[in-house]
Amino acid sequence: MAFALNTYPVTYRAKFSDGIWSDEYLEKPHKTPQEEAEMNDDERSALENSRNYYADMPLVNYTSQYGLACFEGLKALPQKNGGLAIFRPDKNAARFARSMSGLCMPPFPEDKFVSACVETVKRNASLGFLTQYKNEWEKDSYMTADSIYIRPFTVSEGGIGVNLSREPYVMVINTPVSAYFSGGSSDAVITDRIRATPNGTGWIKACSNYVISALAKSEALKDGYMECVFLDAVHRRYIEEGSSCNIFFYLKSGELVTPELSDTILPGITRESIIELALDMGVRVSERNISIDEVLGETKECFVSGTAAGAAPIMSLTYKWKKVKFNDSKVGDFTACIRDTIKGIQYGTLPDTKNWMVPVL
Repeated sequence: MAFALNTYPVTYRAKFSDGIWSDEYLEKPHKTPQEEAEMNDDERSALENSRNYYADMPLVNYTSQYGLACFEGLKALPQKNGGLAIFRPDKNAARFARSMSGLCMPPFPEDKFVSACVETVKRNASLGFLTQYKNEWEKDSYMTADSIYIRPFTVSEGGIGVNLSREPYVMVINTPVSAYFSGGSSDAVITDRIRATPNGTGWIKACSNYVISALAKSEALKDGYMECVFLDAVHRRYIEEGSSCNIFFYLKSGELVTPELSDTILPGITRESIIELALDMGVRVSERNISIDEVLGETKECFVSGTAAGAAPIMSLTYKWKKVKFNDSKVGDFTACIRDTIKGIQYGTLPDTKNWMVPVL
């Protein structure tokens, strides 16, 4: 299981009021990590659950009633040299501000976003809540590696009746996180559901967008697939995204294709990074519409990308009961190269020539 509700003790909270952001760091109930590990399951669960409650925040609000909120996801990764570093937090900060503006909220300052992410990880690490680098992760290209997940998100002020949030809270929490995709199947299926429509919120990392994704992913898992893939809402023939990740196709021609950004596609930070790395390798990269027919007929390798997924290979895609395997159901050379390069940079085994990693420790 990639995520579990066992948040670390230190959280960050900011509140917008009278035109300014006020903020604070909150230290929730905890023992030492060793003491918590030695507790029985019920005791440890009760302690961890207590860290998820905030008695001084409104229950009835535009977030709880209408899903009016947005969030980000980024990681602090243990480094080969013993440190901790966050992957491209400035990009998440910019997207978070765009998402808040897109939802007509006052945007959270990007410098505050980055400092809050760094400081929450640092404060939790000082209490012993951190992840140590393990050499064994290198054996499977970090596909089973651990990290610290950083989740910034908004919560609206109290309110009822359909409305906008003018004085939101911004929270930042940390949790330990493991591999996003479990072992076994790496097959995907085209879902009949629609993730986003033109002139909607598909380009925003809005909480409400993930309801459809969760339903479609659940259906795919039930049918034995690892992932589901969405088609566009208008023509129902162009590939858009996976359940919570961008998608890439390495064609037989040597062209790397990913759906072009629009108001129905989330601009992923990992997506942007992969495009840059591929261009550095001399690969022809296209951000364009790609139809399901072209995918099934011309794709050599396929992979999905995201903060949680990294660059995870897709071995087959099923559409209308037709299953097409990619690269004989093996991880392709290009996919492996991209995956290993980005993971190597993130975990500190390859040089960070682009200054993507922001040190915490």
